[in-house]
Amino acid sequence: MAESVEVRAFSFLWELFRRRGWPNLLRLPWPEAAPARELLAALEIEPAQVEAVFVNGVVRRPDSVIRPGDRVALVPPGTPGPYRVLLGIWSGKTLGGASREATERAERGGG
Repeated sequence: MAESVEVRAFSFLWELFRRRGWPNLLRLPWPEAAPARELLAALEIEPAQVEAVFVNGVVRRPDSVIRPGDRVALVPPGTPGPYRVLLGIWSGKTLGGASREATERAERGGG
């Protein structure tokens, strides 16, 4: 579906999905590019409930753009230490995980 995004949730966010009757692979209508914060608003999830937003497997800032066809994963606060490093979520980084330079480079297609 080109006019939608796939959204997955982990830990207590997955429990929130379940309580709302949503599958863990939620297909959400998403007709045009918009910031990840708008996705959270559409899902009625508070930004404080999400520590990291992954877009197509890469950790992104909450103001990063999500486009139709993207795969999104929401990770709540409280991910154990070693996983934080492996996933790219650790202190000293911008809200949402990756350093500003790494995120901007990835968004430009430079990996």
